[in-house]
Amino acid sequence: MKLPILCPSCQSKLKVKTLSCEQCLTKVDGNFKMPVLAGFPEDTQQFIIEFVKNSGSLKEMAKTMSLSYPTVRNRLDEIINTLKTIENEH
Repeated sequence: MKLPILCPSCQSKLKVKTLSCEQCLTKVDGNFKMPVLAGFPEDTQQFIIEFVKNSGSLKEMAKTMSLSYPTVRNRLDEIINTLKTIENEH
């Protein structure tokens, strides 16, 4: 099941209210921000994971993903720009 990040009613960003341990049933209540990466679509999250696994090598990423180097570079630039926008909002 995909983690919801937007309110289904008004489309505002959701925050985490409760964390719970399935082992001992401890609950921690609060008002926690969602991790930044949770706000990205699943395919972008997977791209970031592959990027890290390939030690940040765009050449290796292109090979792994069967894409051209410029395509991978453009995708990374989009992610960077999105992160900068998010950073500027806070």
